Amino acid sequence: MSSALSEAVLLGCVVLVGSSVQRLAGIGFALVAAPALVLLLGPGSGVVLANCGAGAISAIGLAGSWRRVRLGAMGPMVLAAACTVPAGSWVAARLPGPELLAGMGALVTVAVLLVMSGARLNGLRGMPGAFAAGAASGFMNASAGVGGPAVSLYAVNAGWSAREFVPNAQFYGVLVNAMSLSANGLPHLARTAWLLVAAGVAGGAVIGKALADRVPEQRARRIVLLLALAGGLTTLGKGLWGL
Repeated sequence: MSSALSEAVLLGCVVLVGSSVQRLAGIGFALVAAPALVLLLGPGSGVVLANCGAGAISAIGLAGSWRRVRLGAMGPMVLAAACTVPAGSWVAARLPGPELLAGMGALVTVAVLLVMSGARLNGLRGMPGAFAAGAASGFMNASAGVGGPAVSLYAVNAGWSAREFVPNAQFYGVLVNAMSLSANGLPHLARTAWLLVAAGVAGGAVIGKALADRVPEQRARRIVLLLALAGGLTTLGKGLWGL
């Protein structure tokens, strides 16, 4: 098997895992897949492909749950993200590779630890909290491919149930990833790689939906966060090694 084909197969597998956990737990594509994609493709293309995959699997999940979206809360969040996505894209384009890897790994690690701790922050409540979460998420999504933790922290502080969180996170994921892609452009991949990535998204949607009926919600979220923490630490380590 050629090196290009091996890389394409690895990309497809990473996207398959990321899509499965996103469909299973409502979050997790970027947290699980972005560090691996960055290690495979480099910071620029890895982040953009993470945006593509996260946006696609969010759209698939949203198709059956869009009626439960809270536009009153998500509108300010999306507006704030639109203001900070260009800044995140600008930073990502100018940081050298090792610094970007280290920064991304640190962002993922800290974000996961905050979500795991169920941090309660007064600043993440009500309308001001929605603006703050959206601003942080938009910047992180465009620069590191991981905008979900800020939205998850907002949901924790707003007291949302998982049933409320999932459709809103998917709605937000579609829009913020579309904005990030408009700022960063599409990754340059071979046709075979694109086909395997698309197959990974489709396969992950099916697998995640099947697992959602069998795996308890709390266990699924714990698995997602542990995988994300491992990926964040690995990416941080590689970035620090390259400095």
